[in-house]
Amino acid sequence: MSDKRPAFARPTIREVADAAGVSRSTASRALSGNGYAAPDVRDRVRAAAKELGYVVDVTARSLKQRTSRSVGVLVSDLRNVFYAELASGIGEEARAHGRTLVMTDLRGEGADELEAAEALVASRVSGVIATPVSRELSGFLSRIGVPLIEVDRRFDAEATDAVVVDNRAAARDTTSRLLKAGHERIALLIDETEWTTGAERHRGFLDALAAKKIRADESLIVQAGWDADEAMAAAQRILSRADRPTAVFAANNVLTEGTWRAAASLGLRVPDDVSIVGFDDAPWMSMVTPGVSTRFQDAGALGATAMRALLERIDTPDAPVRTIVMPTRFVDRGSIAPPAR
Repeated sequence: MSDKRPAFARPTIREVADAAGVSRSTASRALSGNGYAAPDVRDRVRAAAKELGYVVDVTARSLKQRTSRSVGVLVSDLRNVFYAELASGIGEEARAHGRTLVMTDLRGEGADELEAAEALVASRVSGVIATPVSRELSGFLSRIGVPLIEVDRRFDAEATDAVVVDNRAAARDTTSRLLKAGHERIALLIDETEWTTGAERHRGFLDALAAKKIRADESLIVQAGWDADEAMAAAQRILSRADRPTAVFAANNVLTEGTWRAAASLGLRVPDDVSIVGFDDAPWMSMVTPGVSTRFQDAGALGATAMRALLERIDTPDAPVRTIVMPTRFVDRGSIAPPAR
């Protein structure tokens, strides 16, 4: 009978040690970096591991050490370019620190958040970064001692670290640009007003109107979710009115897409017939004519900052809770003009 290892079996640390001519414990130290191994021995062991195709079993190591080099990530919907860039930023920073990611995409199903969190905990992640949809997530992870960084949205400012932007100030400044152009009849398409992002952008919009002593028309404030087709239908209804608004502030990138498509479907020229401004950027916004003016937040930087914040929380679990506020900037691409007479 052949004593060769089956082709599909993973090589073991014992085989690496035998190939390098060292003990199993020496091979383990050389590969892990924990404990001393002479430089020539370390190089010999690593060369043997590479030749055999040996990969350290991080799951087994975490079970033994009761720790993990992996980080759990819960994102709302990777089909949205904002969350995809956020996840990319997290991943790039994780690699720079020798961490791996265990990622769950909720695909817009917020009801699955706790179940997904339980699966991450079962994988022994050392901490979690999430775009949360409720306060329940922070409560659950806090009870079992798993660090959490809330990013983009914030539900537990008293007990949980967060990385966000100042959505209220950003929305106020964005709306003010429409007002400065002469618009008074401005529609707001918002995803929701229960979470901090939507609630703060809504308040910022109202702040800007109040500063100019303009009464908000509640019929022009419409919740349209995160679906471009739904947003398009909502924008069509608003822009088909006899007293249609002269400008639309679409408060996320999906709503902006729906608004742009609605204007095109109705034969309205941007910005001659209607001005449009968005929140978040997306590649298509610079590919259309005119380009779409929008409020840019660096999603990749948000993700990278959240990763660093989590590592700091893991290292210093008793440090004061903090909220990191990242900057935004306005990108003017020409979709704002004075209202048509």
